[in-house]
Amino acid sequence: MKKQLLSGLIAAALLGLAAPPVSAQNIAIVNGKPVPKERADMLRQQLERSGRPVTPEIEKQINAEVIDREVLVQAALERGLEGSADYKNQMELAREAILINALFADFRKANPVTDAETQAEYDKFVAANNGKEYKASHILVDKEADAKAIIAAIKKGAKFEDIAKKQSKDPGSGAKGGDLGWASPASYVSEFTEALIKLDQGKMTDAPVKSQFGWHVIRLDDMRPIQLPKLEDVKPQVAQQLLQQKQAKYQEELRAKAKIE
Repeated sequence: MKKQLLSGLIAAALLGLAAPPVSAQNIAIVNGKPVPKERADMLRQQLERSGRPVTPEIEKQINAEVIDREVLVQAALERGLEGSADYKNQMELAREAILINALFADFRKANPVTDAETQAEYDKFVAANNGKEYKASHILVDKEADAKAIIAAIKKGAKFEDIAKKQSKDPGSGAKGGDLGWASPASYVSEFTEALIKLDQGKMTDAPVKSQFGWHVIRLDDMRPIQLPKLEDVKPQVAQQLLQQKQAKYQEELRAKAKIE
């Protein structure tokens, strides 16, 4: 009799270990309805995927958020909002968004960006930017006559930087005395680029340069071989760009195959 009782107690204990009580699987009971722990787990995973650490304090906030949502959802259901047209439309949009995200997640899993692809894309970037970069300054005004007057004043001894601060309509560079910083000449509009690359270091344009923005007085302050980042410094960005290109191509292929009437 004792042996049978002991065996039953052991079996019950083992069963309890294998299947924890229902309450342990919920973070709360709201108006008699359990709030599953899985809801909090999903929010936690979203935070972790975004790179945010989930501290004990954040854990409490997640649980409180899930409980608050349940309270609000129950209130909405009591008012019959689940049957409204607006709710149904938003649910359809949400369903579509979830499915699209799942589709692209599946695509990324099946089509990862390889190291070889990343290296090839980086090599293309290096090949296209293997020239020089220029440190330029400019003064931008609306009228050619004003630009000519500025050039004449500078040639007579006026400081380029002082005039830029007072008269340039480019607020970004004007506040810095016309300084545009280091950049590839290709980053400017074509008229600006053509004039810039013809200048000797330290020299200014003899005539105003017209562009879509107005009239420029341009000075070449310095030049150097272009400084390119190493692959390891930009690898995540290159891989992300390649992934976006792959996904865009995949989307185009799907649309091309679809029968749209």
